[in-house]
Amino acid sequence: MAEKKQKKQKAPLHWAQQMALEIKKRISYEPKLAEIYEKQGILVYDEKTPSGTIHIGSGRGWLIHDVVAKCLRDLGLKAQFILSSDDFDPYDKPNKDLDPAIYNEHLGKPFCDIPSPVEGFDSFGDYYFKQSTVRFAELGIECGFESTADNYRKGLFNPQIKTILDNVDKVHDVYRDLYGDESEGSKKMPFNVLCPECGKIATTVASKWDKEKEELYFECKKDVVEWADGCGHSGWISPYNGGGKFPWKVEWAAKWPTRGVIVEFGGKDHFSKGGSRTCANQIAMDVLDFPPPYPSHGYKTGPGYEFFQIGGAKMSTSKGKGMSFSEGVDFFPSEMLRFLLLKSKPNSVVDFDPEKNDILLLSDHYDRMERIHFGIDEASEFDHTIQSSLFRLTSIGEPRDFFAPQIPINLASTLLQVTLSTEKAIDKLVEMGHIEAGLEEKQLDVIRARFALAKKWVDNFASEQFIFKLVSEGQGCTQLNSEQIAIAQAFCEFLEKQAKGLSSKELHNSIYDFARSIETEVKEVFLSAYMSLINKDRGPQLANFIMTIGVEQTIKLIKISIEASQ
Repeated sequence: MAEKKQKKQKAPLHWAQQMALEIKKRISYEPKLAEIYEKQGILVYDEKTPSGTIHIGSGRGWLIHDVVAKCLRDLGLKAQFILSSDDFDPYDKPNKDLDPAIYNEHLGKPFCDIPSPVEGFDSFGDYYFKQSTVRFAELGIECGFESTADNYRKGLFNPQIKTILDNVDKVHDVYRDLYGDESEGSKKMPFNVLCPECGKIATTVASKWDKEKEELYFECKKDVVEWADGCGHSGWISPYNGGGKFPWKVEWAAKWPTRGVIVEFGGKDHFSKGGSRTCANQIAMDVLDFPPPYPSHGYKTGPGYEFFQIGGAKMSTSKGKGMSFSEGVDFFPSEMLRFLLLKSKPNSVVDFDPEKNDILLLSDHYDRMERIHFGIDEASEFDHTIQSSLFRLTSIGEPRDFFAPQIPINLASTLLQVTLSTEKAIDKLVEMGHIEAGLEEKQLDVIRARFALAKKWVDNFASEQFIFKLVSEGQGCTQLNSEQIAIAQAFCEFLEKQAKGLSSKELHNSIYDFARSIETEVKEVFLSAYMSLINKDRGPQLANFIMTIGVEQTIKLIKISIEASQ
């Protein structure tokens, strides 16, 4: 019997690498995409409306685009990521951070034409867009920026404007097919004129298109939207060079041939069945004769990426839930934030709640990836390849080529609260034998970054069990009862006689033996010790805590509280 031919096993790939291969293949058999590639390379595109403070969840989409562009370049392809500010969109609801007496009069105007709340920025849209984009370099996002309003005003959209308005019936057909005969899009002229009188773009209705003169007839009305009033102006106007803009779904389709977009992802809300991506794809195919970008394929919408959630709820700074993108960059080390947003496939929800100590789990997972990459931990060939790819994609610039000792967040936070200094905490690590003396400065910098994260965690999110302040002379615990004083005194004698020279694990086991020797429950020993040391009924794991403080210092602090309570 002939032996079965074994299939050649494919090398494991990170999800971004797999996407890059799929995009490369797509270009090879789509003539129009191949033509665009030869002209300008692969444009990986994304866009964001700068309506207010942008939350950290938006960073997931930006990083997906960033790493896919990087993986395309790794394949030897020309690829760049560009993020556009959708600053020609209208200001459609009051911003909770701004004075309504000043800004409500701008409702209905494009963000690009509204004054910035802060000096030094060109507009409202410019300010909120740059709140996030100025932090991209810190997060290792390689990206170019542009303004949708500028692209309209430069005339880049003019060819698509003419095609869309010359083929209004086809656009209406798309809306009827997807949303029914009574849908607004199946009747309305798909263009929002910028009123030359009041400067509003949300209050105008275009009703006629003169193909010969290439002008639109429009009216600026009071009843178009509930949140803004038009001025009543009407007339014929050119739609070109910033005379107005498409509504969102039509604009999305028009951007692709205008900019030559080959890749553009989006959140799953846009990619739902019959959603904005479905509509844009159909307009691109039926009206503009342009293949929708990856991950769509023709009329097939493809998958959107899942949300970044906090405590099971979608991140939303407008509702005061979560942190802004800029705050996230401030809080996390850049590599760890990239890891948080890139470790899971795009179709997996990222659920993170810093108030539930998720930072401890995140840092543990990050450290595991690093240990596998450097060969410290054993792993299968598959896992090693995936984790090494992830390590490279989460690195800022060239990946670090050295391993630095890892300090768990809870240990770092304990040391900081005991020593009150990063450098003293590092000395304590050496004393405890957790790290070697004489580490290179680059290794110490990695350790310092972990201490910086631990301090931010303690200051902002750590639960009560991880926060403490050691008692001191004149400020010992005065709440010990007589039974606790007796246990504390016996515990001091135990530490003096037996604790020196023990490892943390040995000390932990000995505490249980000590409790039995004085015929009391071990929880009473823990309570007496924590009350004596930090004036709380619980705290860090006791044996580790004692080793961190030092046995002699622990005895001294317990005796201070015994004396204060007597």
